[in-house]
Amino acid sequence: MLVVYVPATHAAALRTALAAAGAGRIGSYDSCSFSTTGEGRFRPLPGSAPFLGSHGQLETVAEERFEVILPESAAPEVAKALKEAHPYETIAAHFVPVLDWKSFLE
Repeated sequence: MLVVYVPATHAAALRTALAAAGAGRIGSYDSCSFSTTGEGRFRPLPGSAPFLGSHGQLETVAEERFEVILPESAAPEVAKALKEAHPYETIAAHFVPVLDWKSFLE
């Protein structure tokens, strides 16, 4: 599973790019994801190249927390799509291993 925080203005484009790279396929469905809205906060430090904000100033941005399932085999392409489609130079994202819950029912 991939969990990533993205500015709300770029969420739709990121979802599209990740789905095209193989994320969000569950059974006979694709483009499956979940997102919640919130506020992201950060302060760009000297040496950074912020997409939003100014050095030394605390910023608050409308963001989405976006979650999507993906097979391990798709991780390299999904990571590449994430880097290309996300506007931030430092992306807050986590690839989290997920157990197949169906195997516990067998």
